[in-house]
Amino acid sequence: MKFATITLATLAALAPAAVTAVAQEPSIATATPAPDAPPDVPPRVDLNGMIGYALEYSPAILQARERIREQEGLIVEVKSQALPNAYLNSSYTKRDDSLVQTAGASDQNWTIALEVRQTLFAGGGVKAALEAQKFTREAALLDLRAVVDQVLLDVRTRYYDVLLARESIEVQEQNVNLLKEQLETSKNRFEAGSVSRFEVLRSEVEVANAQPALIRARNAYRIAIDELRRVIGYVKTDVNNLSKTPEFLGELEFTPVEYDLQSSLASALERRPELARLAALAEARKAGVTVAKSDRYPDLALVGGYELDKANNSDNFDDSKHGWVVGLQSSWAIFDGRATTGRIIQARSQLRQAELARDETRLAIEVEVRRAISSLQEASELAEAAQKVVEQAEESLRLADARYSAGSATQLDVLQSRVALTEARTNQLQANYSYLVAVANLRKAMGETNAAEVQ
Repeated sequence: MKFATITLATLAALAPAAVTAVAQEPSIATATPAPDAPPDVPPRVDLNGMIGYALEYSPAILQARERIREQEGLIVEVKSQALPNAYLNSSYTKRDDSLVQTAGASDQNWTIALEVRQTLFAGGGVKAALEAQKFTREAALLDLRAVVDQVLLDVRTRYYDVLLARESIEVQEQNVNLLKEQLETSKNRFEAGSVSRFEVLRSEVEVANAQPALIRARNAYRIAIDELRRVIGYVKTDVNNLSKTPEFLGELEFTPVEYDLQSSLASALERRPELARLAALAEARKAGVTVAKSDRYPDLALVGGYELDKANNSDNFDDSKHGWVVGLQSSWAIFDGRATTGRIIQARSQLRQAELARDETRLAIEVEVRRAISSLQEASELAEAAQKVVEQAEESLRLADARYSAGSATQLDVLQSRVALTEARTNQLQANYSYLVAVANLRKAMGETNAAEVQ
């Protein structure tokens, strides 16, 4: 897989089981293999490439996949209770002669028995336990979806952080260059005798004062790249890749989009995997109540097998007695000190807790969507306003330069106009960044960032 050329279609490969495995039988043999070694840092990357890389190498997603595999193992374990179980038991003993009390008796004994046991009735506990594990596995699949949604949000946010830091460097460099041009102009006019030495000193101070902001912007860029490496799971830090920085494609552009509150809430309640996960866990807890109740009933099993025992009158193995056995076994805990009652109470409480957690999460999601809509509206208004301010600041600087050249404006007027333009450009970058992050947060709140749905 090319690191820099992943498209949105690649997102469907996050976990093939995440889309269809709910209706399929789990298979340990087909569990998700470990990903290949991560590729080297490419010369150019984009947001889609970072998303595709994170879906394959993010530790959070890999852990969620392993939790699914764990639940598949538990399902196999529970299912074993409903299938025939075969055991091979054997023993051999030899006694000291002083322990042989009967004259002529053998001092050896052995037995080999193959036993097959099939549970016929267990009070519905086995079936309920299997249903509980299947619902738990479904919850693990939904947990994977939730983890993917969060990872996609983190990747988008960290990628926007990189773009913001990179473009902030450009703004600060433009500011420094403009101030240096102003310094050269002041020097030329001072040599011509049209201005005093004071204006040259002021220009030199402004250039020096602009350097810390540029230094901080470059440091923020390095930190943003490291944070992006963390969220996508890039751990290849050999000498060649440690100091290599790719070109990050994309711009912090403001493209207005509209989201309706009612449809956003409906989408969130329908698509958010957290709600579906808690619903699956509630069904698992409901089956757990049946499992707890099953201890009140007797269990019944069919037992059969084949035995080989030592003959009483011979120490020769070939003279051993052998034959088949078959029968029924049953046990019933008539009174267990109310232990079963205690387990039933616990199971019902766990069911109620799952239902309450689902209701609580529903309310939290509704609030999350409302806040995301509000933040998007605020960010949109700020981005529109910042765009107009930049245009005004550019025009103000143009007029200040023209007036200064004509001698009708002071150097202070020009410097103030340059500072205002830098501030306006910085505010525009921050506004566009906040808008893109607000869109990403709203998409996550609505449950629109699932990889299969993105495709």
